Amino acid sequence: MEKLLPFYQKKLIEAGCDEAGRGCLAGPVVAAAVILPKDFFHEFLNDSKQISEKKREILRPIIEREAIAFVVSYINELKIDEINILNASILGMHEAVKGLDPQPKFLAIDGNRFHAYPNIPHACIIKGDGKYMNIAAASILAKTYRDEYMERIHQEHPEYQWNKNKGYPTLAHRAAIKEFGSTIHHRQSFTLLAPEQLSLF
Repeated sequence: MEKLLPFYQKKLIEAGCDEAGRGCLAGPVVAAAVILPKDFFHEFLNDSKQISEKKREILRPIIEREAIAFVVSYINELKIDEINILNASILGMHEAVKGLDPQPKFLAIDGNRFHAYPNIPHACIIKGDGKYMNIAAASILAKTYRDEYMERIHQEHPEYQWNKNKGYPTLAHRAAIKEFGSTIHHRQSFTLLAPEQLSLF
């Protein structure tokens, strides 16, 4: 496993930013921004997709306790449908950064697309959540908060198995949409059924 670096640059107070849920059919996209102390380290910390749920759950309270600041934001399905998922993801990161106290002087963004935040320079880093601790920490918070949200709404609609698929387009999720239709939690601008399912109507 590649050793993560603490931050992208050393001179300015830096926040790592990431999101979870872009590829889902249901639920919000959840973004997080995290400012870590310069000496922060935990052996489990990595891209949230590369570590187990158990390790993510161990890391979340440690990040929350030791971070200089962190904010998690939710952009709901209606907004995703209105402005598209890329813009919703960026909006979520902007809202998370806006809530940070202290305000960062630099943003390390996971991925290759971002709209500049007013008066704060940034760098986009492809697979940054596997390279920098602050982005990895943001990925952990975004993922665990979103998973928790999907567990809650699973109680309303257990037929979609959101406790297992977290809203991603699994075969079981799409089969349930075909059988039961969509809910208020589904993103209506997304292709909810696979092409072979659509052809059956």
